[in-house]
Amino acid sequence: MDEPETTDDADEGRRGADGDGRGGGHDHDQGHEHDHEHEHHHDHDIEALGVAVVTVSSSRGVDEDASGSAIADLVAEAGHAVSTREVVNDEFDTVQNTVDRLVGRRDTDCVVTTGGTGVTPDDVTVEAVEPLLDKRLPGFGELFRSLSREEIGTKVVGTRATAGIADGVPVFCLPGSENAVRLGTEAIVVEEAPHLAGLARRDDPEDRAGDAADGR
Repeated sequence: MDEPETTDDADEGRRGADGDGRGGGHDHDQGHEHDHEHEHHHDHDIEALGVAVVTVSSSRGVDEDASGSAIADLVAEAGHAVSTREVVNDEFDTVQNTVDRLVGRRDTDCVVTTGGTGVTPDDVTVEAVEPLLDKRLPGFGELFRSLSREEIGTKVVGTRATAGIADGVPVFCLPGSENAVRLGTEAIVVEEAPHLAGLARRDDPEDRAGDAADGR
């Protein structure tokens, strides 16, 4: 077996520790700078969100709403609060008016809907919500379908999960199945909603006033 060539590396290590310190110090400074930039990037994250959960279904009530319960449980486990939970009929106007009302609530920083993202005639959640979105987040649907493919294979083509920002509030539209909402909520929503909500409201005058009061 060939002997490892360690002489140069050892010399460089000694120069970094005993000499001018440029070897190891440079890497440390780069790591510190990266950490600082990462922290600054998340300065506006909302640590404790108020999340509205909306189940779109004409056949389920809250007691039979396993998907809505799964979202609420995962939100709470992540340290956030459920500001409200509603079950609404799968009608265009009802869904649109509900989401529009919820994004205007002061106690709601994020809205998660479940149901109505398929391709049947009564799947109207996406059509109802998209006109409310000031900015769309196509990466959410792309990532969700990528993760879902491991479980349901090519059937992901029939899933129209979508997300966007409406009046400064992230809105996530998930399918109706419990497995789907657990995947989307746990893997994406609770991970990214605090950051997205903070960014979406970064230039809000009320937020600027709050920052000034806090000395930021």
